[in-house]
Formats: sequence, structure tokens, C-alpha cells
Amino acid sequence: MNKSLAAKLKTLPTQPGVYFHKDKKGEIIYVGKAANLKNRVRQYFQSSISRDLKTSLLIVDIADTDWMVVDSEIEALFLEAEMIRRYMPRYNILLRDDKSMVYIRIDYDSDYPTVSLTRRPLDDKARYFGPYLSAYSIKEALRRLRRIFPFAMTKSTSRNRPILQYYLGLDPGLETGRTSLNDYRKNLRQLIAYISGDQHKVIKQLEHEMNLAAKNKYFEQAAIIRNRLFAIQNLKKQVIFSDKEFQDISKDHALAEIVKLLSLSQPPRRIEGYDISHMQGTDVVASMVVFVNGVSNKSQYRKFKTTIERNDDFSNMNEIINRRLSKKNLQAWGSPDLVLIDGGKGQLDAALRARDRQHCSEIPFIGLAKREEQIVIHNTLSKVKLNAKELKSLGGYAKTTGKFVVVNLPPQTNLIKLLQRIRDESHRFAISYHSTLKIKRQTASSIELIPGIGPATRKKLIKSFGSLKALSDINETDIAKTIGTQKAKIIKSWLK
Repeated sequence: MNKSLAAKLKTLPTQPGVYFHKDKKGEIIYVGKAANLKNRVRQYFQSSISRDLKTSLLIVDIADTDWMVVDSEIEALFLEAEMIRRYMPRYNILLRDDKSMVYIRIDYDSDYPTVSLTRRPLDDKARYFGPYLSAYSIKEALRRLRRIFPFAMTKSTSRNRPILQYYLGLDPGLETGRTSLNDYRKNLRQLIAYISGDQHKVIKQLEHEMNLAAKNKYFEQAAIIRNRLFAIQNLKKQVIFSDKEFQDISKDHALAEIVKLLSLSQPPRRIEGYDISHMQGTDVVASMVVFVNGVSNKSQYRKFKTTIERNDDFSNMNEIINRRLSKKNLQAWGSPDLVLIDGGKGQLDAALRARDRQHCSEIPFIGLAKREEQIVIHNTLSKVKLNAKELKSLGGYAKTTGKFVVVNLPPQTNLIKLLQRIRDESHRFAISYHSTLKIKRQTASSIELIPGIGPATRKKLIKSFGSLKALSDINETDIAKTIGTQKAKIIKSWLK
């Protein structure tokens, strides 16, 4: 530890907060939370504490430490997740452990909104917050927040009377009309704001509502809001995690298994997954999803549309990998540490040929066959070496067929779960893009029937009104605002 860091540690506060370990270049390499910043951060530099190898490496890299003080442990919990998403520190590999990563799911827009926890976000229009590293801590935080912002965790089947949680002040009683949907959503907006870090904004809003209710002599409502404010203040006194936070940062079982099984020199920081989607050779698209430190990074996702529409997944995969590994895209997006192809021997072989054509043969490529969830490896081109000892310890076996080795592992292994998550995400993203193109094509083809309407005008109509059916419900004046009076008359005349 350098002298400036030693002096800085003496000024650590005893309040809850989030701390940032930095290296010599000033880069944030680890983010953590603490109930007591002074006790927690000093633990890293106590020689009496036993540590694993990776934690020891982290401590060697620490050249500076900063911190942010917050009012409560719950705020520290939410802030830690936000900072990890923002900076993606390389030592925060706890984020890659399936068993600890959890998200808050709020389906705000449904007719019966619920708040729940999930380990795998879906593209279902619900609002997701996270990931959070400690499932226990986030459950405890939500349990306490539910007393302040009552919410439903599941849809009630009872319509005659409220459930017990309503009388305990934990459920809004939406099913029996005790709370209107608008009031419930207003309550959820405050919960979302609190989770998102706008605690002070929520407090100001509640104070304004309380004063307004009191001014209008709605004293019962004012008392309810006052109690909420007291409860928020009391969150500062609640303990939801210990200052003796788990310090082993090498809990990434999945990537540790990948490194050992495939004899990689280091854990793959950036894993890219690819899938092809089309309908009998039309609207052929491909997806590239990116997992950094084992977590999906949606800002890095890319989608491709093939230059030739064909019902040939091998040729389509070959084209996409060829384009991905072009010099231009390598400079713009960087190089993957491991590539996962959704498919078996044929898809993997096509991808490998494209990779070698672009002179990127050092990048490891593997496949994941859907039916049996088998890992597919090319004997010589995949640039990985199967570790027989690790394969046996995982309870799996391998079978060689020609140029390929097919690896079978128990479905409960962490490695398979991680690869499945990447594969499923690439599949979802590809299908989503394919569906979008299909709908656009069907909409465009129906508008193409209108005489005198060119491609540029069709594009404006689709962007503004969506479909031919929607266009028929729009009056001529509104259409004219988009494409002009003359063309609007043509369209309305044709529709009639």
C-alpha cells in the first residue's frame, strides 16, 4: 500500500456507502458496498484475513480508493448495482455467478402490476432493475420497501375479499377495488424512483403531497403519507447486510469451468453469441449478443441482415462471421475472447472457415447444439484443447466423430447454464429482429398497392401511421401534414 492511500484510508467514514478501488492508471477495477465503509475497506489490507488468489491479485492492483456515502444500506445496495453496470470493473466477476445474480421485475404496464425477482430478464415489456449480486440482500430490501410502497407480488385469484397482505399494509388491494389502478401505478412510480436512486426526489414529492392533503383538510391521507416518510427515515437504521461482506471475488464457477475444460489461458472476458433467423429463406437476419464478465451488455449487441436471402444456415453463418471479423468491425467493436455459435457441426464449420479467411484464427470458437445441449468442438480449428480430467470431474463425457468432438455435460453444471443463457439470448435477439422485418415487409407490401406512391412516401407513411388499416382510420387532413395534400387525396380516394 502506498503512503497516499494509507493516509486516505484514515479518513474513511463509518456510514454506509459504495467504494471504488482503482489501479495506477485511475481505472476503476472493483466496486463494492458496505454498511460501514471504514470497517469494510480496511479489511482488504489486513494481513490476518485469508484470501483466495484473485482477491490477492486485486489488492496488489489497488493504487487508490474512493467512496460515496449514502443514507442507508438499501441505497448502497441499489447504487452498487448502478455503478457496476456503468463501469463494468474487471474484478467484479461475482456478477457472473448464476446463483447470486438477480433482477427486480416490475410489469408496470399490465392491468395487474406485480413486483417480483428473477434471474433471467425477458423481452416482455416489463421493467427490470439490476443485476444485484446478493439475492438475500435484495429480498430483504424489497421486504422493507413493501411496507412503504405496498405492491402485489402475484396476481390474486380472490375477488370477494382482499388478501391478508392488504390488511398488513403490504398489498394495494387492487383486486377488490380498495386501490385504483392509477393510484397503484403512482405508488409504483415512487418505488421505481427509489430503486433508481432518486430517493430525495421521492421524499420531496411525499412531503408536497402531505402538505397539500393537510391544507385541504384530508388529514387521514396526510397521516398515511407522514407515516411513509417516517418509514423512509427509519430505513437508515435497518441492517440488511453485514459490514463483513463476502470477500472472495473468484466465485465465478461457470467461467472457471470453461477455462479448465477448454484449457484457456485466462477467463474469456468478452463472449459473443451468434444465431440465424429466417422464414424459409426470407427476411434472413443474424444476431450478435455480447456478454462481458459473464453479463449481457446490450449496448454492444449487433444485428445483421444477409446480403443474399437463402434458406441455407451454413452459408448465412459464414457470411455473418466474415462481416463481423472484418478489419473495420474489429477496430470498432474489438475482438471477442470466445465465440459461441448456436448450432452443431455444420454451423461451427462454416463459422470457422469465415474466421480463418479473416486471419483471426487465434479466436476460440465452439458450438452449442440445441437438442442435447452438446458443446461442439473442432479437433484442430476451434483453438481449444479438451481437458479430460476436468471433463470427468464435471460428470461429462466426449465423443469424437470425424473432425469434431461432441461434449456431453450434466445440464445442472454452471458452464452449461452460462452457455445456454448466451445461446438463448442470441436466439431471442435474432427472432425479435426477424419479426420486426417481417412485419415491416408485410405492411410495406400492402401500401405498395396504392398507385402513385413511391418508396420515400411509403417510408413516411409506415413511420407515421404503421399500417394500411391504421391509415384508413386517419382523416385526409392529418395524412396531408405528412405527405402533402395531393398525395393524401390519392390515398383516401384509393382507400374508398
